[in-house]
Parts: sequence; structure tokens; C-alpha cells
Amino acid sequence: MRKNTLPIVMTLAVVGALSGHFPVEAAEGSRPNILCIMVDDLGYGDLSCYGGEDVRTPHIDRLAEKGLLFTDFHANCCVCSPTRASLMSGRYPELVGVPGVIRTHANNSWGYLSPDFPTLADKMKEAGYATALVGKWHLGLESPNTPNKRGFDYFHGFLCDMIDDYWKKTRHGINYMRRNEQEIDVSGHATDLFTQWAVDYIKTQAREKRPWFLYLAYNAPHTPTQPPPEWVERVKQRQPDMAPNRVGLVALVEHLDFGVGKVLDALEASPDAENTLVVFTSDNGGLLRQGASNGAFRGGKQDMYEGGIRVPTCMRWPLHTKPGSQTAYRALTMDLYPTFCEAAGVPVRHEIDGRSILSLLRGEPEQPSRRDLFYVRREGGNTYQGQDYYAMQRGPWKLLYNAPFQPLELYNLEHDPGEERNLAEQQQKIFGEMASALRAHIQKGGRVPWQPPLEASAGRAR
Repeated sequence: MRKNTLPIVMTLAVVGALSGHFPVEAAEGSRPNILCIMVDDLGYGDLSCYGGEDVRTPHIDRLAEKGLLFTDFHANCCVCSPTRASLMSGRYPELVGVPGVIRTHANNSWGYLSPDFPTLADKMKEAGYATALVGKWHLGLESPNTPNKRGFDYFHGFLCDMIDDYWKKTRHGINYMRRNEQEIDVSGHATDLFTQWAVDYIKTQAREKRPWFLYLAYNAPHTPTQPPPEWVERVKQRQPDMAPNRVGLVALVEHLDFGVGKVLDALEASPDAENTLVVFTSDNGGLLRQGASNGAFRGGKQDMYEGGIRVPTCMRWPLHTKPGSQTAYRALTMDLYPTFCEAAGVPVRHEIDGRSILSLLRGEPEQPSRRDLFYVRREGGNTYQGQDYYAMQRGPWKLLYNAPFQPLELYNLEHDPGEERNLAEQQQKIFGEMASALRAHIQKGGRVPWQPPLEASAGRAR
């Protein structure tokens, strides 16, 4: 178990030589299969390998123990759609039209995925990979922004932002569950279904000679908190004094971990297990009112504080990654795009913002990462009124405002990872320089359309 190895005060130790945007072609036969597991709203402190003392996640822990664990990995946003847009594009989400959550009703939808870039699935197909998405899409409800239109050969999951019931699997009374482009009715718990569909895909591809890319996007542990009853009873019997909302969340996470274990077992039984790159990450931090833990960090889902954007992430590539390794290198979701492209041997010749971190997996000499990082979210309702709010990181410094109408705050994460001491008044030079850089980034994002064309939105529910 690693839970005692993570320091509360994370330094900005740097590891991993970055390869830039033009990966070297992979040697014939060396291209790995790629399994990317993204879970939904998992808190930094809600895995035992990240210090969670009241949660048991042996299968995700196993993945971490056999690979590389990140202590400073960040989602590109504090909510779902933008982070997923960054995974698919390698860009900041507002630069591909997704500054906020894409939803069913047009009057509360805050993004439209640009059709003008090749998705990660497109790039994998360019490299000769079979491509599949199992689980949550959340980047569009209709053509051209459905999985099969954006590079996936195979889609088995749901299109929308969430499901209102893990058993009924509808949203606003609408069935968004699909097998490719066909609407389907299925029975069973959503986590179990996605696990089985992923296992089936891995077993099917084991009979093929073609490399594959599987994006497994669980909706757990997103609300509603509906673990199977037997998993709730296990937690209650083990820890009878646990708060009720925490019981449900822990049970949902442990049930998710069990599913991940079945997927990993299927992978390890396949002939190409040793040459399969596996990544596990979350789209944002845990939701505090659901009972989530974000470790020592302030805030949670929807916050620009570290609890909303720093996420548990581990990667394993058996032929290349030293088991039990750990890095404090600061990486983002968008970095997975060029990383997977480099592994697949397909060059990225168009503009992206992410940087490959494949060298980290190979244990190559450490080099510093010198780049400004930006986080944006747009949201509606009376709290946000369609406005954006932001964060920016530059070395140990972090500038943010956590709601559109609040003042900017400045923290030094090296000395204050809990973001308790606002240094905006004391560090006015750093504050001014970072605020200027953030304004320039805001202008860049403001040039990108984020609503569908009028003809595309005319038929959307309002």
C-alpha cells in the first residue's frame, strides 16, 4: 500500500523529458494497445493508494503499484465536459468550444465541440488502431458530435451529461443509451454494464492482429449515489460509525474498483497484456456534498481550488514502466492526447496545447516543465449567470477566482498546498504578471464559438 508515501506538502519536483508535438514513428510491432479509464468525480483522497483510510480499492491500487503514480496530475477543468474535450483534442477546452458543461436543454448548455480538429480517436485510427468508447461521452447529443462521427469505430454507452438512475439509465426521461447509433434498452447497474462491455471488447480484440484504443469512461462515482445494496452493507459492517453519505460514496467507489479489477483481469489474460498502456484518471475532483474526500486539498468539484482539479492518476506500461514509481511532475488531461499519439507512432502536426509525457513512463532523465497552465469554466444559474471563472498556475504560484464575481486570489502551492494564505496583496508583482497572462488567455478563448449553429440548435430541447 502506498498511502503513507504521499507527502501532504507536494513540492514541484520535476520528472520526465518532454518530447514536444512531433513523436517519432513507433517501430513496427511495438505499438501498444491503449486503455484509458476515466472515472467521474473521483476525489483525490478516495483511493487507498492516495491515502484514503476508510476506502478499499485493491484493484486500482494494483494498477498504481505496477506502474507510475502521479501526485500532481490535474484535470483540465473542475467539471465534466471541458476535461473530456481536452482529452479528445489535446487542447484547452475553451479553445475547442467547450468552456462548460454540455447539457440536454439549450438554455443550460455551455459548450459545442468544434468540428474543426481531429479527435484522439481520429488520430488513433490514422495510426491503424481499432477505436472504441464504452460508457460516458458527454460531448454532444447529435451529429456531428457523436462518438461514431468523431472517430470511434465502436460506441457502447450514453451520450448525455449523466444518468438520473444507475438502474434505469435515462436523463430527463430520455434514453440516451446507444450501441453505436442505435438506441438500446439495457438492464443492470451501469457500472456493471460498462465493465462487462469493456471486458467483451478486450476479449474480442485479442483475436485480432490490429492494435486497439479503448476509452472506458465510467460515470461512477458521479451522483446519484446508488451502489448495489450488498456493497453498502459491506461498508456498514466494516465501519458502522461512518456518515451515511460517506457510506454510499465509499460503496460506489469500491464497486467501481471491483469493475476496474475485472477489466484488468481480462487484459492480463490477453496475449498483448505486456504491451498495453493503461491510464487511470478522473475528470475532476470529488463532490463534497456527496461525501467525497479530496485529501489535504481545499474545495472539490466545481471549485478552482486544488480539490476541484487535482485528480488521482496512475499509468502502467509493463514493458517500459518501473513498478512502484511515483512522480510529482505536473501534467494535465490534455497531455494524454500527444502521449497516446507518440506511443502509437502517429505525428501531431496541428496545433495542440498538451505535451507528451511518455518519457515519464519510460523512466527517462528528469527535466523541468516550464509552462503556464490555465483552467476555465463557464456556467449558468444565479451563481454564475453564464460567466467564466478561472485558475492559472505558473511554477509554485496559482492565481484564481473561484466564482465570476469574486476577487482574484494568489497562493504559493509549494509552501501552502491547502490554499489557506492568499498572497495577492503581499506579492503584487507576481500577481500583476500572472493576471496579465491570464487576461491574454481569456482573450484567446473568447475568439472560439461555443454554441451550436442556429440550424443545429433549433431542434434542441429548451
